[in-house]
Amino acid sequence: MHVSDALISPPVAIVGGLISISLIALASKKAKQDSSQQIIPLMGVMGAFVFAAQMINFSIPGTGSSGHLIGGIFLSAILGPWCAFITLCSILIVQCLIFADGGLLALGCNIFNMAATSCLIAYPLIYKPIVNNSLNPFKLTLGAIVSSIIALEIGAFAVTLETEASGITALPFSTFIKFMIPIHLVIGLIEGLVTASLILFISKRSPSILFNKNINAGTKARPYKGIITVFGIITLVLAAGFTVLASENPDGLEWSIAKVAGLTEFVSEAPSTAIMPEYDSNYAGILGAVIVMMLLWGISGILFSRLKHSKSE
Repeated sequence: MHVSDALISPPVAIVGGLISISLIALASKKAKQDSSQQIIPLMGVMGAFVFAAQMINFSIPGTGSSGHLIGGIFLSAILGPWCAFITLCSILIVQCLIFADGGLLALGCNIFNMAATSCLIAYPLIYKPIVNNSLNPFKLTLGAIVSSIIALEIGAFAVTLETEASGITALPFSTFIKFMIPIHLVIGLIEGLVTASLILFISKRSPSILFNKNINAGTKARPYKGIITVFGIITLVLAAGFTVLASENPDGLEWSIAKVAGLTEFVSEAPSTAIMPEYDSNYAGILGAVIVMMLLWGISGILFSRLKHSKSE
């Protein structure tokens, strides 16, 4: 659902940027209040995992379209919503600047459409009330599926509104949304099923992580070391094999634009300023995962070191 600059006007981009910057500032403040340095390793590895997972587009049968995971609900269940939001924002920034996945002008909108809708809207308002700190498999599954669908649908609706407000494309609102909502409903369902599977796996292996009990307790215990190892291995597999695993079909947004415009093929031109536009390298997955992990370790290290310094004064 990465929006390109071609869909967004400067005024809409400015509004989206201001909203996203404000949310990032708020998330930084809340993360320092709610979490501790114990969460730093987990943020880096889980961020790298979600980055690698987003590279794997899965085909939507019978449509000629594809989708990819957002990962906001999964990250929020593991890291809490504020750290998850910072993590997902870091992923989107790396995707934009290094791989031209989503336009620079549209970055603020993309942060809202994917990170804010999942971490700050669907997770606290849908997932948490359904799960209610329970390890019941049915609640965990239902919460993951319903919140993932709602996050994708809100994001899809926001993209349509942003495009309409920009007024620089010939995409009729009613026709555009007629394609955007159904295709992202299916993508959200698939994301929900994958998210539920991941959360159920963690609930069996290290359930305390789901509610941040040991991570934020300030103890020296590292109950998540095994989880870091497992997801680190999965990340390497996905990052190394993304060219084989990913579908070549256009994603839900590209497919919807093609349907509205009456195109038989969607062609996307990446900016030449990107280091690896459209992940144009067999090493793009591994490089991107490493960059995301290092960036998150640096950001979270600075964030929580400031917290430690302020407490010592």
